[in-house]
Amino acid sequence: MAVICVARELAALGDETIRDLAEITGYRAVDKEYLERRMGELGVSPEIRAKYDEKKPGFLASLSQGRDDYLHCLKTVLFEEAATGDCIVAGRSGFAVFGGVPGVISVKLVAPLDVRIRRIASHFQCDDKRAESLVRQSDHDRKGFHSYFFNVDWSDAANYDLTVNTAREHPATIARIIDQLRNLVITLESEKACLARVRELSLGQKIVTEIVYKEKIPVHFLEADVRGDSVTLHGVANTQGAIDAARNAAAAVPGVSKVQNAIQVVQEFAVMP
Repeated sequence: MAVICVARELAALGDETIRDLAEITGYRAVDKEYLERRMGELGVSPEIRAKYDEKKPGFLASLSQGRDDYLHCLKTVLFEEAATGDCIVAGRSGFAVFGGVPGVISVKLVAPLDVRIRRIASHFQCDDKRAESLVRQSDHDRKGFHSYFFNVDWSDAANYDLTVNTAREHPATIARIIDQLRNLVITLESEKACLARVRELSLGQKIVTEIVYKEKIPVHFLEADVRGDSVTLHGVANTQGAIDAARNAAAAVPGVSKVQNAIQVVQEFAVMP
């Protein structure tokens, strides 16, 4: 299996291209609507999504537990979706979430500012001044989201395998260009490696869910690095008892055979609720 991550500027024909690409490749499109539904099923409220979805959170929101909940659920959904088979991830910093995973193609769709303003003005039936404000705000939000959550520069072309200017091309043409890249670089070996790594990442999310959200063991900044059937836990806790409980909970998750514990004891550590 393989994953295609499509980053897109506002009014760069992202939705249209993803629809055509899904039709050409047979890959499932993991778009905003689908992600919102899945994250809602995991308990992420519309209010939380509104605070964090593709935007940099405000000061108080950046200190809130909701920030960690949003990011955890986002990764959980994306890894679960990828583990079920070929998919196209629309935005949400997919190129960073799947960074280093073999069998992943990252593409960015762009267009000149004047073209995007014209498209927005036509779509929303507004004047150019309002359209430009919407475009610039979207760019600001998306750049802030990527910088805050993943410490990556959304505008840096080096983060993508391919950048396409959509000013003159039809979405169907752009989709075929991306599909040609897929056929050239995705191999059977990379597909197998992609599936294996995504399954590890998905299992890591399940372990964090079990420890933090189901058992409610007070371990902060918890990460579960899964390699094969072995997991290494990283994070901080106030007591050794919490560390031991986390290790036991991880060992009980199906698919885990060995647990290495690298959680550190930090006295009187706390985060904002």
